[in-house]
Amino acid sequence: MSLKKIYTNLQKPIISFEVSPPKKDFEANSEKILEELRILKQFQPALISVTYGAGGSNQTNSFEMALKIKNELNIDVMPHFTCIGATKEKVSDYLKLVTDNGLKHILALRGDIPQNDPDFVFNEDFKFASDLVDFIKERTDLSIGVAGYPEIHRESASQDDDLKNLKKKVDAGAEAIVTQLFFNNDDYFKFVEKSHKTGINIPIIPGILPLTTFRQVEFMAVMCGAKVPTKLASKLEKHKDDNAAVTEIGIEFASNQCQELIASGVAGLHFYPLNKAHATKVVLENVL
Repeated sequence: MSLKKIYTNLQKPIISFEVSPPKKDFEANSEKILEELRILKQFQPALISVTYGAGGSNQTNSFEMALKIKNELNIDVMPHFTCIGATKEKVSDYLKLVTDNGLKHILALRGDIPQNDPDFVFNEDFKFASDLVDFIKERTDLSIGVAGYPEIHRESASQDDDLKNLKKKVDAGAEAIVTQLFFNNDDYFKFVEKSHKTGINIPIIPGILPLTTFRQVEFMAVMCGAKVPTKLASKLEKHKDDNAAVTEIGIEFASNQCQELIASGVAGLHFYPLNKAHATKVVLENVL
C-alpha cells in the first residue's frame, strides 16, 4: 500500500515508529530492537522507518534491520536513504536492493554533511533531497516520504526558503512528509498552515519524542534545533539526575501533545522511541 493510501485510511491516527540499526554486535542488538518493537506492535503500526547514516555509513546494518522487521514482525518498513556524497550508480544499486527485496517505501533525505570531513564536496548529481526524490520517482514505483522541519532546517535562511525546498520535494513526487521532532504544537500547526499556502497538500505527519533522560534535552537542542518549552525544561532540570522522574514528565508531556494533535485531525503520529518501547507504549495507551 502506498503512503498516499496509508494516510487516507479512515483509521486515524496512523501510527509509525522510527528505529536506528545497531552499529556493532548486529545480531544480538538487532534482536533487542525487535523485542522492543514486538511490544509496540500491539498499536498496529502502519510503518516502521529505519535510519541510515549520511553517505551510507551504516547502509548494510540499516538494510538488514529493515528486512528483519519486515520478515520477522510482518510490518511494512520505510528505510531511510541519504544521497549526500552519493553517485547515481550507488543510488541505483541501493534502489535495486530495495525493490528486489519487495520493499515498497523509502524516506528520501539529503543527509547531514559529515562532521569529520572538513574537505567534503557535494556530488553534483544530488545536492538536494529533491534531486533524490526525482531520481527515485523516474526509476522505481517506490512510495516516497520526505522530511519536514516545523522549526526550520538548520541550514535554511528562513522558513519561506525552507518551504520552497519542501515544495520541490513534493513536486518531484513525495507522497507524505514526516516532521523532525518538536515539542511545541503551535510550531507544527503554523508549519502546516504555511505549507498549505505554499501549495503543499500531502499529509504532514508530526514527529514525537517522549523524553526519558535529561541528556536528550541537551542533545536535541544541539543536534535537531528542537526548542524545549521553558516550563517543561524547568521541570526536567529539577529532576535531571532522576531518569524515572524525567520519564514520567516526558510521558505526561508527550501524551498531552499527542491528544492535542489528534484532536486537530492529524493523519498520523510518528514516534521516535530511540529503540526503547516503554515511554512510547505508555503514551499510546494514554491517547488511543
